[in-house]
Amino acid sequence: MNLLGNIIWLVFGGFLIFLEYMVAGLLLCLTIVGIPFGLQCFKIGFLALVPFGRQVRDVAAPTGCLASLFNIIWIFIGGIWIALTHLVFGVLLAITIIGLPFARQHFKLLNLSLTPFGKEVV
Repeated sequence: MNLLGNIIWLVFGGFLIFLEYMVAGLLLCLTIVGIPFGLQCFKIGFLALVPFGRQVRDVAAPTGCLASLFNIIWIFIGGIWIALTHLVFGVLLAITIIGLPFARQHFKLLNLSLTPFGKEVV
C-alpha cells in the first residue's frame, strides 16, 4: 500500500516538491552559514519524495540548545511559509475521503518543515 501511495504522490506533485527542496538546499549550501539549513532542506526533500511508510520522530540533538536556536532562525527565514503551504494543501486534501492519506502526509511534512532541527526521518 505504501508503494502505491508513493507512486500516486509522485505523479500528483510530490516530485515537484522534492525538486523545490533540492534547489533550496543547494542554494543554501552555497554559503557556509547556510549549510545546516541546506542539509535540513535535503532531509525534508527526501521525505517529500516518498512520504508513505516513513515517520518523523524527535531525537535529542547532539548540539544542545543550538538546535533550538537554528529552529527559531529557520522559522523566521522561511519555515513558517513552508509550513503554511503544507497546512493549506493538507486542509484542501482533507475535504475528500480519497485525499485523506495525502493530507496526512502534508501534515507530517508540516511538522518537519516548521522545526526540522532535532528530528529524524525513519
